Amino acid sequence: MVIADSSTLIHLAAIDRLDLLRELYREVVAPEAVWRESVLQRAGRPGVERIEEARSEGWIRVEPITEKLLRLSLTQELDEGEAEVLTLAIENQASLVLLDETEARRVAGIFGIPKTGVIGILIRAKAEGMISALGPELDKLRIRAGFWIARELYRKVLASVNEAEIQAE
Repeated sequence: MVIADSSTLIHLAAIDRLDLLRELYREVVAPEAVWRESVLQRAGRPGVERIEEARSEGWIRVEPITEKLLRLSLTQELDEGEAEVLTLAIENQASLVLLDETEARRVAGIFGIPKTGVIGILIRAKAEGMISALGPELDKLRIRAGFWIARELYRKVLASVNEAEIQAE
């Protein structure tokens, strides 16, 4: 089971790369709070329609959590969506969670839950030949989706896939 947070769905949809999730993982689960954050609370915004289509196509599935006390405990440090991602991951012994926020990734590490984020997904997509170049995708993330990437991380990621930085700041 691969469980996605709102950030993953929102940002990949915003750059027209949501289908990478289907290609890489076949099916992705979103907890109810993530569905609310990424679709219901963002009605009419860019990418929402694509996320809804993915659910109707059946490769994004919405699931409730059962461990309400665990979720409540996790919401002391995380937002509701992130707390539900980790709760669902623990309940189902998920193989991977898709998270971008530093604190959520730290908590996933405490529980020993494997994790990656949007940048990791794009790196894997490049390695598997699903995208031809990483730089343009990172630029779309920053410009079109408003995804913050530290300058040093941007450089390191491009270097990790043997790409040179071509766009000036």
